[in-house]
Amino acid sequence: MKKKKILLLDVDEVIVFSGFLPLINEFLHTNYKIDDFKDYYIDEAAIPKEKFEEFKAFKKGKSLYKNAEPLPHAIETIKKLNEVYDIYLCSDCIDPFDIEYSGEVFKDKFYLLRKILPFIPPKKFIFTGSKHLFKADIQIDDRLSNLNENSKIKILFPSYHNKDITEKELQEKNILRAGYNWQEGWLETEKILLTRKK
Repeated sequence: MKKKKILLLDVDEVIVFSGFLPLINEFLHTNYKIDDFKDYYIDEAAIPKEKFEEFKAFKKGKSLYKNAEPLPHAIETIKKLNEVYDIYLCSDCIDPFDIEYSGEVFKDKFYLLRKILPFIPPKKFIFTGSKHLFKADIQIDDRLSNLNENSKIKILFPSYHNKDITEKELQEKNILRAGYNWQEGWLETEKILLTRKK
């Protein structure tokens, strides 16, 4: 049997949006949408500095992933990819603004992945921010800094915070872009990895 190629797949902003935005809206009594932001850390962008400690206390005991919904076409496309590729989920769980809260993030993300991707065994969950340590045939991530030279094919998944990255910058780093619209990102990813595979 031919060995499957390894696909290293990010979670946040690629498979799901976490519950940060609903918590921010609840805390601030606002109605922000994800595309209202250009910065990756939406809590840092939205929460006034003088209210940040209050927000940290507010979110304690609240799950970021309990009601997280997969992005459009994510699950069905990952199922198809899983037939062809050896998928490993590689995701950071550290909240740089609230290290102590990060333990809850690990737990909640683990249970979410078990729920929405039951066909990927937990031994293929990699929880780390040091993605440069891993080697893969294909890597999909929404952050340019996470796409490393150890991966043969690198795909930037479209998100609210990476629309301004130029084609020239991607070409210089030999990175493919799965479109510009996160709502269609998985359809574009399927074209790149399945439709054009042969």
